[in-house]
Amino acid sequence: MFVLTVLFVCVHNAGRSQMAAAYLQHLAGRSIDVRSAGSAPGEVINPIVLVAMKEDGIDISKNVPKLLTHEAVEVADIVITMGCGDACPYYAGKRYIDWKVEDPAGQDLKTVIKIRNEIRRRVQELVQELDII
Repeated sequence: MFVLTVLFVCVHNAGRSQMAAAYLQHLAGRSIDVRSAGSAPGEVINPIVLVAMKEDGIDISKNVPKLLTHEAVEVADIVITMGCGDACPYYAGKRYIDWKVEDPAGQDLKTVIKIRNEIRRRVQELVQELDII
């Protein structure tokens, strides 16, 4: 059975891509392989992102930022970039989507919740488009 692999990429893999991956995993369950990575990963998930996600019922406190590798892009069917710019490797034949989403780094909780809600909306639209649930 073919399982679609979606890779979310941002710079630090400590905010946007972690939120997007968590929402897609939450909505799609095991029907999809969800991954996230960063071109310059941070050491930990942004603490305000943890609070914002927990407020929406999703605990990502056990997640750790991961380095974006060429192998991660090679296995992905869809690569969704969220602000990594030229650091994101490009492979022909992959579907690339670029989401212009504000970086939660250094933002207050109210702003991070707005960012989280925007990411959740985009993930819900992706789920509908892909017809995966």
